[in-house]
Amino acid sequence: MRKPVIRVMGGSKATPSVAAMAFELGRLIAERGWILLNGGRHLGVMSASAKGARQAGGMVIGILPDKSSAKASPDLDIAIMTGMGEARNVINVLSSDVVIACPGKLGTRSEVNFALNAKRNVILLQFDMGDAYDHYQRRGLLHYTDSPEEAVELTADLLCDRDGT
Repeated sequence: MRKPVIRVMGGSKATPSVAAMAFELGRLIAERGWILLNGGRHLGVMSASAKGARQAGGMVIGILPDKSSAKASPDLDIAIMTGMGEARNVINVLSSDVVIACPGKLGTRSEVNFALNAKRNVILLQFDMGDAYDHYQRRGLLHYTDSPEEAVELTADLLCDRDGT
């Protein structure tokens, strides 16, 4: 059976509290035996989540916007250079079973939009997208959580629902 791929996204500039939350999220994902997928850079939520997963012995894949690995996080197991800029966000989303979004700005919001349009479950971790997304919450695609532990438990439930177990 294929291991679930969990996409973690968020701002490239993260406050210390958001970075700590992303680190913990990465650690918890790795402890479940899931693969962590992120944007691959050595910044913000990407870097913190990769470091958390790596320190817990997990597998970390980064899909980068660049043609070289110069800006890649040192905590990646696999770095995929696309040379596609932000267009690589679609690849990130479509390669994921569940998407968890930490606080971020426009890039993070665009990935949430791609994920919802692709009918991927999205978990917002202390990240408010506003009332315009209520429709997706009612359809069961958008979920809100307050802690990394809650996000991982919800991810487990969503994976079970998807697999029919």
